[in-house]
Amino acid sequence: MLVERLAEVEERLRAACRRAGRARNEVTLVAVTKTVSAETAALLPGLGACDLGESRPQELWHKAAVVQGARWHLIGHLQRNKIERTLPLIERIHSVDSARLLQALEEACKRAARTLPALLEVNASGEASKNGFAPEEVGSLAEIVAKLQHLRIDGLMTMAAHAEDPEKTRPTFAALRKLRDRLANEWGRALPHLSMGMSNDFEIAVEEGATMVRLGTVLFEGLEG
Repeated sequence: MLVERLAEVEERLRAACRRAGRARNEVTLVAVTKTVSAETAALLPGLGACDLGESRPQELWHKAAVVQGARWHLIGHLQRNKIERTLPLIERIHSVDSARLLQALEEACKRAARTLPALLEVNASGEASKNGFAPEEVGSLAEIVAKLQHLRIDGLMTMAAHAEDPEKTRPTFAALRKLRDRLANEWGRALPHLSMGMSNDFEIAVEEGATMVRLGTVLFEGLEG
């Protein structure tokens, strides 16, 4: 079943890339494993899905100890007291949502003598229930971002409001792309990545420039339990 799900998603990604005039290798599928067991997650790298995402650091710690061959992405909120244990396990964080977390991650990366790619989380939909910087706040981070030496900010992340009609998410994704383009110009730095699009709207996100889509339900719904 998982093999078939991956194949279906792959075809949908390819079709979305074709519609957008993009190469398929411009978009990374991040399989979000928060609803499945470590045993199911462990199957994914062998099926070609090596980029795995978790929202909760504790769950990532558990699965990273079991799953071989994965590149782990933290896609949820990270408390500063969980940085030290999480940092060695992840390839990227998608969800930097405060200036304090920026500074804390920079200091931790310096101590660990490593560089960590990171995305600024933007609440592009304006929903009170969502984390992230307000779009108008992100520009004020220019001075902090310019001084970072170990945390490499290379793009933005957002979640669109859930909509029965995926087309209604398009303005949110387009707004994030336009914000990214403006910041790249103002900051004079490359911001190549946009992490946006989930199971119900990832094709729209790809059409609007997503370089990473975070998919859980479309891959795993009904596989366990």
